[in-house]
Order: sequence, then structure tokens, then C-alpha cells
Amino acid sequence: MSRFIPVDRQTDYLLPPSVDEWLPDDHLARFVVEVVEQLDLSALTRRYAGRGHKAHHPGVLLSLLVYGYATGVYSSRKIERATYDSVAF
Repeated sequence: MSRFIPVDRQTDYLLPPSVDEWLPDDHLARFVVEVVEQLDLSALTRRYAGRGHKAHHPGVLLSLLVYGYATGVYSSRKIERATYDSVAF
């Protein structure tokens, strides 16, 4: 009999995880999203031609860029990598 808690890495979540549960209310990422949501991005959205695959909303991309710069990540490739590793991104 083992004294350790058994590990089962194949178990799925019963419910989908929510970012609201993973980031505290006073996290910098939440602040950045709130600020960017208040900006008028209509000039950017109007210029989108809509060709090819669906694009991410400019607000999402701007939030990623601002949060990356605020945390010291300046490379677009490093920001993209961080979206896979960090819930905050």
C-alpha cells in the first residue's frame, strides 16, 4: 500500500475550466483586457477585408501585445509561445 496520492493524468475535466477561476481579480492581464475593451478600435475593424481564414479580433491581438510588453516579452514569437504556456496570455 502506497502512502502517495495516485496520479491519473488521463482524467478529463468534468466541466471546462474557466479563466476566471485561474486568474485573480487583480491580475495585470485582466486590467489590460479592460483597458483595451474601452478603446475605439473601429478604424482597425473597418480596414479588415475579410479574405482567407477568419482573423482574431484586433482587441485580442492588441491585448496580447500590451500584456507582453508589460511583462517584458517583446518578441512576437515569444508572445505566441507564451499563449500555449501561460493562462494569463
